[in-house]
Amino acid sequence: MALEAKYNAKQIENKWYSYWMENGYFHSEVDERTPYTIVIPPPNVTGVLHMGHMLNNTLQDVLIRRARLQGFNACWVPGTDHASIATEAKVVAKLKAEGIDKTTLSREEFLEHAWEWTHKHGGIILEQLKKLGASCDWERTKFTMDDEMSASVVKVFVDLYRKGNIYRGFRMVNWDPQAKTTLSDEEVIYEEKQGNLYYLNYKIEGSSETLTIATTRPETILGDTAICINPNDERFAHLRGKKAIVPVCNRIIPIIEDVYVDVEFGTGCLKVTPAHDENDKMLGDRHNLEIVDILNDDGTLNSNGLHYKGKDRFVVRKEIVKELEEMGVVKKIETHLHKVGTSERTGAVIEPKLSDQWFLKMKELAQPALDAVLEKEVNLVPEKFVNTYRHWMENVRDWNISRQLWWGQQIPAYFYGDGKEDFVVAENIEEAVKLAQEKSGNDQLKATHLSQDPDALDTWFSSWLWPISVFNGILEPDNKEVNYYYPTNDLVTAPEILFFWVARMIIAGYEYRNEKPFTNVYLTGIVRDKQRRKMSKSLGNSPDPIELMEQYGADGVRVGMLLSSPAGNDLMFDEDLCKQGSGFVNKIWNAYRLIDGWEVSTEMEQSQSDVIALQWYRSKFQKTLAEIEDHYGKYRISDALMATYKLVWDDFCSWLLEMVKPPFGEKISAKTYLEVISVLEDNLKILHPFVPFISEEIWQHITQRDSQEALIISEWPKMNSFNAPIIRDFEFASEVISGIRTIRKEKNISFKDAITLSVLNSEGASKEFDAVIAKLGNVSELNYISEKLDGALTFRVKSNEYFIPIAGAINVEEEIAKLSEELKYTEGFLKSVQGKLKNERFVSGAPEKVVALERQKEADALAKIETLKSSLEGLK
Repeated sequence: MALEAKYNAKQIENKWYSYWMENGYFHSEVDERTPYTIVIPPPNVTGVLHMGHMLNNTLQDVLIRRARLQGFNACWVPGTDHASIATEAKVVAKLKAEGIDKTTLSREEFLEHAWEWTHKHGGIILEQLKKLGASCDWERTKFTMDDEMSASVVKVFVDLYRKGNIYRGFRMVNWDPQAKTTLSDEEVIYEEKQGNLYYLNYKIEGSSETLTIATTRPETILGDTAICINPNDERFAHLRGKKAIVPVCNRIIPIIEDVYVDVEFGTGCLKVTPAHDENDKMLGDRHNLEIVDILNDDGTLNSNGLHYKGKDRFVVRKEIVKELEEMGVVKKIETHLHKVGTSERTGAVIEPKLSDQWFLKMKELAQPALDAVLEKEVNLVPEKFVNTYRHWMENVRDWNISRQLWWGQQIPAYFYGDGKEDFVVAENIEEAVKLAQEKSGNDQLKATHLSQDPDALDTWFSSWLWPISVFNGILEPDNKEVNYYYPTNDLVTAPEILFFWVARMIIAGYEYRNEKPFTNVYLTGIVRDKQRRKMSKSLGNSPDPIELMEQYGADGVRVGMLLSSPAGNDLMFDEDLCKQGSGFVNKIWNAYRLIDGWEVSTEMEQSQSDVIALQWYRSKFQKTLAEIEDHYGKYRISDALMATYKLVWDDFCSWLLEMVKPPFGEKISAKTYLEVISVLEDNLKILHPFVPFISEEIWQHITQRDSQEALIISEWPKMNSFNAPIIRDFEFASEVISGIRTIRKEKNISFKDAITLSVLNSEGASKEFDAVIAKLGNVSELNYISEKLDGALTFRVKSNEYFIPIAGAINVEEEIAKLSEELKYTEGFLKSVQGKLKNERFVSGAPEKVVALERQKEADALAKIETLKSSLEGLK
């Protein structure tokens, strides 16, 4: 069947993806082969494809398709994450739009809405990945809230609790007033913001004297329970044992002493608000201070906020400053640049808050995971992330794993009494009842007497088990799948979740399998626009990946993404790269159309030019294959693509096909044709990971193939030795051909007109490519001479000089005039350059690079003058 003149990306992509799916090429089962396993970084269940996903999943697909071709049992496990905060926020917003307040629903009713939302939106991103060509084992698709996955999370929580690694504590936590939940330290992003520093005067009880404190959060004075001074600060020695009066609320608070106060910082007097600052809480504990919490969960003030009750914290900040100014309490206000913690998920300003939460002790658990990276059991690529990883792991803090949400795995703790310790931790209610009876000594306790902790677990507490739980390795630690596929091979992910996810997966791997979860972690860069801005919806600088694929085809977009993706560095994305990728796909298509259109003769002998051309290309292919293998080994995927790109575009399309192409209306020898098809098939194999659709289309068009012969499951080319001299000889010959073409162009000599070429072979260049030079230069006669030829146009390749007799092809007088003018200009240019180089002040004073550049200009001008004089002599 004849090929379409234009490559129809959409039609071909749909055809081959359906074919791959129908034949089960993506699916993996345990067998005797060596496994190659990747687990997908599970995107949010309610998410849609963005440019970061495009990059990440293209890289994974390249690796998995190559492994499949290499004969590994390739398994790429897909799935989605339930994303507690993000999903719950979307469900709450949906309910609000319908006039429903979450607080009016029971947990069960809310979860019905959440599951409905999940079922409606949950598969979108995975379907979009299919359009990209992602060859995931879709039969293995997992969701972090699947029954099996949730049971694994609960089992691990119970296990860690019983080992003494999980505890419940009343601690200062990061509180997100918008999501109304606590966050771990890693989920808080600190941003420098311009704010104000307010200097406020507090009266000393029983005196007209005042002391001054400085604060960035004046609304929190309503929660002050002490003023602290340094015992060594003589400025305030007279205040020892006295009390101060908090403005507005008129609370009388003690003046305490603690060396924690820096005498050089601020006013030397520190307001202490134990409920709203971690360091203040530490002081409060040391001095047994009262704790006054002024905030509700949504960031409004509670009854301790007096007449500001019910108002938002930032509204109160403005209003209380105004009240304090009217009272004469404000001494001065300064602008102040300080770091403000914001929620990684909602962007809300974080409030420190005291709360009963669940924590996981991390120090001991983290040590094997730290050693694994430092000892290269787990390799981080690029290596620059190792120090970052080490710093975080060496300074790891206990992980706050509870969230005040309903969407997620509910914490398996059951309360049976009024005391803080009246709870048990169990995998199910039946086990909880037995434990509660034993702990309380009350065998009359029943399930109805127990209430489960309403909080859910942090989403990362489920995804940290991902490489194990997707193979059911928690519930069945010795099952054949986890024993075969684990540890996985490569993980491709973003550096911003190195601690959220990667480090914790390594911790879980050593805790629950006593081995690493993966061998290599390839950390991609961030996708940015041409102005280096991170792509985001809010900036409007992020293109829709689906629209890009509609316009440029999936293969074109894949190439475009990878062309701009150096290992581990940020990707400067430009849509023109997708256009370039699409152009590459069309180049491959048109090259095959050319081959497919040749008429083959079984009677023709193979020409010498065809023989040498194919010998050269096979060597060039092997040399490039070695480079590609090296790039893959170092996770330089962009470099592997570029090496493949240049081989196919330059060496195959621009040179080999030109060398073997039969003259118009003539046939090609069957031997040459079959050899061209053979090297084309090798090309398609190394192209397949990057451009799977067009490569399969051409592969299947070459000849009738059954389902066992599809490109996707063919064999990666074997690496062999190659003939380096033939590659060097061709490089020389290609310069000769370029020289002939330049003269033809400059002198308007039609390619249809054959020329004679004579060469003064000073370089001793190989004659192997003479037949190729003759064919591509339309040279009727190629002579080797011992002295210069008069009456000829000349050009040089290294020290060899080539002569093309003019034989009436040009106007000699016009050519002499043109060359004379060029010679005069070049001699003048040389004179000015040599003038600079004779100037001692210039040579000694100018930068070394500048002087070197001038010397190069001199050498180039001298060589050009010699060639021009030689050409003139030949014309006279």
